[in-house]
Amino acid sequence: MNHPAAARYLEPTQSAGKRFIERAIEGHVFMLNLLRFRDIADYSAHPELAPPAPISGAAAFDRYIQHTLPLLRASGGELTFVGDGGAFLIGPEHERWDLAMLVRQHSTPSFLAFANHGDYLAGIGHRVAAIEDSRLLPLTARSLPA
Repeated sequence: MNHPAAARYLEPTQSAGKRFIERAIEGHVFMLNLLRFRDIADYSAHPELAPPAPISGAAAFDRYIQHTLPLLRASGGELTFVGDGGAFLIGPEHERWDLAMLVRQHSTPSFLAFANHGDYLAGIGHRVAAIEDSRLLPLTARSLPA
């Protein structure tokens, strides 16, 4: 079944960033990540990080995680879930996600400080090389009814 070329989402837009900040989330913020990897990582935008031989997008993302995880923890955040994906049980049949992650950050300001920190940005090229498409959904915890 042919599907029209879908838009790809790799970075937040300025308007999405503005809406995120305007939500004024208090307390922990959880980031649900859905990721689809390139078959072969594309390091053309960050050749300084490229390995000597081509690697898969999944392997490039593993390098991103190795680089990022200590910085995330130092910022007060944690990677609470990582799991292999696939096709939706409920959702578009043509859509698949290779990996799902849930990241908890202490607060919106700590998330923004982490995402703009120079040490973090020094390794972002692994993520850029790895990802074909992604979704990032900020979530807040909610109390369950009694």
